[in-house]
Amino acid sequence: MLARLLFFCGLFMASTSTMAMTIYKSTDANGVVSYSDRPTKGSQVFTFRDRMVEHLERQVYLVITKKKGVDSVYVRNDLYAPVEIELSFAGLQNVSGAPSRPIRRVMPARSSIRLALLTATKAEMPLAYTPKFEYSLGDPSGAAMAYRYPFPWRGGPFRLSQGANGQYSHFGPKNRYAMDIAMPEGTPIVAARGGVVVKTENAQTGRGNDPSGNFVRVLHDDGTMGVYLHLKQGSVSVREGQRVSVGSPLALSGNTGNSSGPHLHFVVQRNTGLGLVSIPYQFNQPVGALPNFALGKQ
Repeated sequence: MLARLLFFCGLFMASTSTMAMTIYKSTDANGVVSYSDRPTKGSQVFTFRDRMVEHLERQVYLVITKKKGVDSVYVRNDLYAPVEIELSFAGLQNVSGAPSRPIRRVMPARSSIRLALLTATKAEMPLAYTPKFEYSLGDPSGAAMAYRYPFPWRGGPFRLSQGANGQYSHFGPKNRYAMDIAMPEGTPIVAARGGVVVKTENAQTGRGNDPSGNFVRVLHDDGTMGVYLHLKQGSVSVREGQRVSVGSPLALSGNTGNSSGPHLHFVVQRNTGLGLVSIPYQFNQPVGALPNFALGKQ
């Protein structure tokens, strides 16, 4: 039974760059993966970096049109969610009309807005400037509504392998209040709250290029977002822009990205000002916790 728990749980992860503790990963002759704070023969250092990389560059971007000494600077948001943006200009030469302070605003989903109209001070000379553009998913205004989340899976019972403020990997701003639920690969994952699917990843195998692995991000009506990570390759069954309800099938659990074993990493986030952070949440029924096998404590 212990071997099965060690194999199936997401268990625990640590950052060697952020924390003093180093976790060692080893695999025995039966293929059972275990973690310890003490090195053993053949063990390897397990490194976790608190990153959730979502490649939005092709979905939130600047568009600059040039015509007869006039540059029109637009921002386009192709996402099915609002984004907060900030735009400023540096290295100005032969430019009139540039704002003296950074422009910050919230852009609606699927929108395009002109933010600046730059003209040449001397018409016979070209404009020169460097735009600085930042953005973050979500609208920071408003407050999160109280909500207790039903379990975002079918089957079980399953156990919590790492909870909020977990010392092994749930310490960064995006993951501080996340929960890891140990479960076999292929467990049905369902929406724990209704909303619009904002972003998905479905093609990663193994550790892949994104620490999040395959995932689904859902924007809730109060502006918070639920993110379901480490999903099985090819199992995501929803598309961006689709509205889902509580219990709608999303995908199957997996072991992709920066995952130490098959599990679901579920986190609720919101934009608090040009940055996503995780926020506390509760399930609507108790979920038990696994013993801390990673450090040999039971």
